[in-house]
Amino acid sequence: MEFSFQTILALIALLLLFSHVLKKVASRTIYRRDAKLIAVPEPSGALPVLGHLHLLGGQGPAARTLGAMADKFGSLFSLRFGLRRVLVVSSSEMAKECLATNDRVFATRASIAAGKYMGYNNAVFALAPYGEYWRDVRKMAILELLSSQPIENRKHVRASEVESLVKDVYSVCENNGVVDISDLLEHMTFNIILRALVGKRFSSSEYGERNSEGNRIRSGIKEALRLSGVFVMSDAIPYLEWMDFQGHVGSMKRTAKELDSVVDAWLKEHLRQKSVGESDFMDAMLSTLPADAVIAGHTRDTIIKATTVVLILTGAGSTAATLTWALSLLLNHPKVLKAAQEELDIHVGKERLVQESDISNLNYLQAIVKETLRLYPPGPLTGLREAMQDCNLGGFHVSKGTRLIINLWKLQRDPQIWSNPSEFQPERFLTTHADIKFGGQNFEYIPFSFGRRSCPGTSFGLQVVHLALARLLQGFDISTMGGVKVDMREGLGVDLPKVDPLVLVPKPRLPMELY
Repeated sequence: MEFSFQTILALIALLLLFSHVLKKVASRTIYRRDAKLIAVPEPSGALPVLGHLHLLGGQGPAARTLGAMADKFGSLFSLRFGLRRVLVVSSSEMAKECLATNDRVFATRASIAAGKYMGYNNAVFALAPYGEYWRDVRKMAILELLSSQPIENRKHVRASEVESLVKDVYSVCENNGVVDISDLLEHMTFNIILRALVGKRFSSSEYGERNSEGNRIRSGIKEALRLSGVFVMSDAIPYLEWMDFQGHVGSMKRTAKELDSVVDAWLKEHLRQKSVGESDFMDAMLSTLPADAVIAGHTRDTIIKATTVVLILTGAGSTAATLTWALSLLLNHPKVLKAAQEELDIHVGKERLVQESDISNLNYLQAIVKETLRLYPPGPLTGLREAMQDCNLGGFHVSKGTRLIINLWKLQRDPQIWSNPSEFQPERFLTTHADIKFGGQNFEYIPFSFGRRSCPGTSFGLQVVHLALARLLQGFDISTMGGVKVDMREGLGVDLPKVDPLVLVPKPRLPMELY
């Protein structure tokens, strides 16, 4: 939801010209008002046509801005974005009503520019409307890639890429240098997901070459993540799409074209030759979908490319971001870092490398990951949902077509539930909140959302996060240059990236032969 406040103000005069035309449309009953039906409260100060858009004109992440508004207006309030009414939910009680009690009502996605231009006209299942197409493609992704058996079958892929990460860090140690760990983590997570999806792996040099295939897909995905988090005026006022005065639609079209050119080449390569050795996800989709398949207006090739793109988009960037935040937090809390390494020394030792099978015994490490995801959820705002029918939330009436955002960033920092909510305290998941688990019924902690539209790749991502973090902490003593604190500013984007890359100084802490 990133956009320029100055740009919007400059266009107010033009937009007001449309107000008399749009007034009747905007006044259509979105919230029915009578003696029995009470509308969700909204802040005052809405402007003609624009509504409350001017209230989101700050430079910080939208989750923080909406969180500050929740402090003023409550855990459930509504905003008008142009012609669209949007509910903002910021508490566990209201999240439960939305994601459990009314999960079926809010199971569809709002149609937005990102889905239209970068999502193959909403063929990516994460943005597809609720229905048979969404169910079938999501089921295929889970069955062939994200369920326990395929995750176990690809354990060697995770292990080898994490090993490559450790070797890259160790090579820096030999030169007494510093390492941009954010870049190496992105390199690792991209290779893990690409090997699982299309059987591809790129070296660090290939990711660095401007026109290389590896750099094009990685740069394209990073840009798509950024653009997925920007505010596009036509999402609020469809009549203005032709103007594209922000330039976001043009950027989305260019990014989509770049990504499609790479993924299309991979698809053609899979069609030309049968899988040699290990089968990947694209092979599985080709064997499942007939060549002439058309589902919900999408051809087989479009479905395969769209699904491949969205799985890279959601599976690589967010995992690298979580690891970056975890290491940043540990560097700023050296006592926690030391305690995590002591746990590794006790349960694993320094004579062998930590394995995935060890993670279940590393309770403090798991608590560190949980606390990281509490403070920095990979999707701080849930994807935009839309009510498919009238419903009631918290005693208020919500009409069909109303859009919904749940602010997970704010929800997981609720001071009524979490003591010192902005502080990094992993111990809370070993004491007061020891019963909280990923995907459980604890709505005060839902970093991957909940219900029908929750993230299907939770287990896949957590396996990578736990193993990579454990290997890095076991293998290296880490510090910052000059011992300075890590800058924890959050950037703009759908996955809440860190503003500055994390640069650290690693020192080996294991026998040389283990590297």
